[in-house]
Amino acid sequence: MTDHKVGTRDDWLLARNELLDGEKKLTGLRDELARQRRELPWVRVEKEYTFETDDGTRTLGELFDGRSQLLVYHFMFGPEWTEGCPSCSFWADSFDGAIVHLEHRDVTMLCVSRAPLEAIEAYKRRMGWGFRWVSSLRSDFNFDYDVSFTEEQRSQGAEYNFRPVEQPGEERPGLSAFALEDGIVYHTYSCYARGLDAINSAYQLLDLVPMGRDEDDLPWTMAWLRRHDVYEELGAAT
Repeated sequence: MTDHKVGTRDDWLLARNELLDGEKKLTGLRDELARQRRELPWVRVEKEYTFETDDGTRTLGELFDGRSQLLVYHFMFGPEWTEGCPSCSFWADSFDGAIVHLEHRDVTMLCVSRAPLEAIEAYKRRMGWGFRWVSSLRSDFNFDYDVSFTEEQRSQGAEYNFRPVEQPGEERPGLSAFALEDGIVYHTYSCYARGLDAINSAYQLLDLVPMGRDEDDLPWTMAWLRRHDVYEELGAAT
């Protein structure tokens, strides 16, 4: 017998309609925040960043691939790492299905890491992903957008998610948006940490089920997580 509160269908409908009012308020607030996000001032990108791609060296402007908007997911994959971050891999599992739709709305989306291109391509093949993923190893791009940190910053502190961090890791995740207009690239938005939740489709689905994310009693938030190719074979119950 369940320990959870049980009621009649009428009890459920009453509670569900109360929840619906809150959901509608959240939807309205989300729409308003999206409007405010679009009204942020744009910052002209003055530095000439270069990236190693499977088409050769490309500038930030060339990564737009003929479109006027660019989304960059800052994927945690350091220069000496042998594989990409498992949590970033969790996020990336949902990218391929969305990208084709973004491209038909004048948006290019790709991932950027400081790992060498050869390591990126090997990991991408392993995971079976098709999205574009480039290396920023030879530029300051990751450092300038606050997702990679020097040894000095790691020992003395830096800023991540617009707040001081005493001991940041070597790499952190993030998402940055850019616009291209009259040949000029502008930085329009970045988000980090829990700001990335909205683009993780699996987490959004978990939020709908009875147990939710079920992470409160874990030693750390995503202790359950594995890369999709290393999960053990499990039965229906875990």
